[in-house]
Amino acid sequence: MTVYLHEEDLPAGLFAGATSIAVDTETMGLMTPRDRLCVVQLSDGGEDEHLVRFAPDSDYGAPNLRALLGDPDVLKLYHFGRFDIAALDHYLGVVAGPAWDTKIASRLVRTYTDRHGLKELVRELLGQELSKAQQSSDWGGPVLSEAQKEYAASDVRYLHRLKDELERRLAREGRTELAQACFDFLPARAALDLAGWPEIDVFAHV
Repeated sequence: MTVYLHEEDLPAGLFAGATSIAVDTETMGLMTPRDRLCVVQLSDGGEDEHLVRFAPDSDYGAPNLRALLGDPDVLKLYHFGRFDIAALDHYLGVVAGPAWDTKIASRLVRTYTDRHGLKELVRELLGQELSKAQQSSDWGGPVLSEAQKEYAASDVRYLHRLKDELERRLAREGRTELAQACFDFLPARAALDLAGWPEIDVFAHV
């Protein structure tokens, strides 16, 4: 298992033939227009993970990455894709779909708990332990530490396996179509965030 670091874009053809790609992002903070996109992590479910790092003065051109993210024939797997889709749209100018979100799926089938973080999902469903020690670190520095690279890679390493298990549970509970409707709405929810409705439920009565 190897974590590869690329600067400003993916190598051409890296994920050729992939039908699904796990995607995550690291930013300077949680306010997308203010806090720049620093790293995009990707995995096709194989043994390796790939990180794309962007410099502070990046123009976010990244034609290979943008083509992959915008490919309608490649499913994008997320954990809390609402944030990642918004960041990728804002900085790369691409709506990274179609989407499948493990956090949404977890909320629909693991109604016996309020713990839907990636760490809890990986522990319960896959029997693995994730370290979140680097979650609040400086992703915009000139060098990513080995611990940062491993943390970033782990955020996409398990998403394919989680999807497989969560799909089985969604089918068991009769919620597959409901989950798909939620996934289909994710780009619109991200667009609402970017347009100024981040914490407002536009469907609410009051």
